[in-house]
Amino acid sequence: MTDAVVIANGFVEVGAGTWLMGRGQPAAFFGKAIRHPRRGWCVRDRARLDLVETTAVSKCADRSRPFLTHIPCAAPISAVSSKVLVAPASSRKGSQLVKLVPMSLQRAVCVTEFGSEWVVMSTEGRTARVLLSDGDTLSVRPDAVVAWTGPNPSGFCPKLGILDILLPRGPRNLMFSFHGPCMVWLEGTDVRQHQQLSGRRAI
Repeated sequence: MTDAVVIANGFVEVGAGTWLMGRGQPAAFFGKAIRHPRRGWCVRDRARLDLVETTAVSKCADRSRPFLTHIPCAAPISAVSSKVLVAPASSRKGSQLVKLVPMSLQRAVCVTEFGSEWVVMSTEGRTARVLLSDGDTLSVRPDAVVAWTGPNPSGFCPKLGILDILLPRGPRNLMFSFHGPCMVWLEGTDVRQHQQLSGRRAI
């Protein structure tokens, strides 16, 4: 597999190899693009990412998420699975559901973990990278989180009642709290999503 990746004109171009790609990718390809089943008992990101073997150059892009961010995985990276566009399949180390509310899967975020090489994220808004020093805390709306290094964030909301845990709407004003030292990638938030109380189990 060639590790070269080119980002140009809104597309990510990769060569022949085995890749972890977002649903519906690649957008275009030479040769063949063979989709393989992802096997295993606990593959949390199976519904969001596909395993694709390509025999030549392929181009990946999602017009609903046009902003591309290349993240080198010099340190282990936790990336929101629904925002992953393409990464070498060999760089994936696992996946998990990060719960914003303890003991509840409501509003849990599906995360794919990468331990080497790189990952390209596609987002609706431009991304920013924030470096937190030891002792720093950063609060982020869940829909703004793209990726992070270090330990998982904790969930926080000003007031949490028993109904917030039990009802499918999930709690209001919920935030992710990141604690340094770590690095966090963010994108702009969606006001419409903030106004709607979703009953989905995972973002």
